[in-house]
Amino acid sequence: MAVELPIYLDNHATTRVDPRVVEAMAPYWSQDYGNAASHGHVLGWRAEEAVEQARESLAAALGAEPREIVFTSGATEANNLALLGAAEAAPAGRNHLVSVATEHPSVLDPCRALEARGFDVTILPVDADGRIEPEAVTASLRDSTRLVSVMAANNEIGVLQPVAEIGALCRERGVLFHTDAVQAFGKVPLDVDEADLLSISAHKIYGPKGVGALYVRARRPRVRLEPRLYGGGHERGLRSGTLPVPLIVGFARAAELCLAEREHEAVRLAGLRDRLLARLRESLDGVALNGDPRQRLPANLNLAFEGVDADQLLVELRGVALSTGSACSSATPAPSHVLTALGLPAARVRASVRMGLGRFTTREEVDVAADRLVACVEKLRSGVPRKAAPTPLPSAGSKS
Repeated sequence: MAVELPIYLDNHATTRVDPRVVEAMAPYWSQDYGNAASHGHVLGWRAEEAVEQARESLAAALGAEPREIVFTSGATEANNLALLGAAEAAPAGRNHLVSVATEHPSVLDPCRALEARGFDVTILPVDADGRIEPEAVTASLRDSTRLVSVMAANNEIGVLQPVAEIGALCRERGVLFHTDAVQAFGKVPLDVDEADLLSISAHKIYGPKGVGALYVRARRPRVRLEPRLYGGGHERGLRSGTLPVPLIVGFARAAELCLAEREHEAVRLAGLRDRLLARLRESLDGVALNGDPRQRLPANLNLAFEGVDADQLLVELRGVALSTGSACSSATPAPSHVLTALGLPAARVRASVRMGLGRFTTREEVDVAADRLVACVEKLRSGVPRKAAPTPLPSAGSKS
């Protein structure tokens, strides 16, 4: 079977929109094109109905109530609304926030912004596999703690955090718990029982770019946020602005498909991931896995190739789409903050690439990608003078 190039293995950055999602969105571009806030005519009513059906569908997927789903432009906005909104609505004396060193920039940057405004922020370290223990979060809590934010699944190394346990501990202390669930939603079991705030995005689950959502707990306790956008009072006053009806419809359809196919896809993708890793290690020495080998997303590989500069590898590697880290950090030339937080040597960080398999990845593509990676790594290694060969990479999980 012929494989069409390029082979896309960057599904953590974004995903191809599923044709079934495109089909669901189609009527709302040019047929039922009304504004969901237009209550005086049938096109507005149809648009509003479509939005509310999508809200109900996403709420059901999370185990939430429809009124707890707030639509946003994406996960970056959802994370900013969660952190900045919770901090600015905090009671007097609750000015402490806790997060983790491997979080997405859309969590860490709001934390830095709040710190500059006088909030007290604690950034917790992770272990050599990228995990954080719930006890470490507990030890960081104070009487002044307003919110803890811990990502459910890391966007670079795919590591899963024990968010249910952390959320339960926060609840016991009366502290709000937020999780960036963008990479986890639709891929691993997830619900909102132990979260107060939870961010999701459509374009990571084969839906359209430009739409996301924030779950905001409305009961036991009701979470209060200060809005980031004013004007019109849309989304219960938390996020004003005309709703993108086609994108919202596509978001809900994408979530429905992911949940219906999740168990089968998890097994299939884990098998392809393991096949890719095995083929690489069969042909190459010095291939190290970054991140916990078990507690990770089924479609994720983050690998370091000894003696290879990852940026040069991506230039050399034609026909296979990979990345060296978060697409949201690509404008910043600094090394991956996630891999650095694992305590990895600089040489291993510079030698690492991220691979994200997805719904449309085939076995044939995995095999061709493996062959091309092997050829490029061998070519780059052959150009390194023997005397300049780097120190061998430490094994996965080692900080040395």
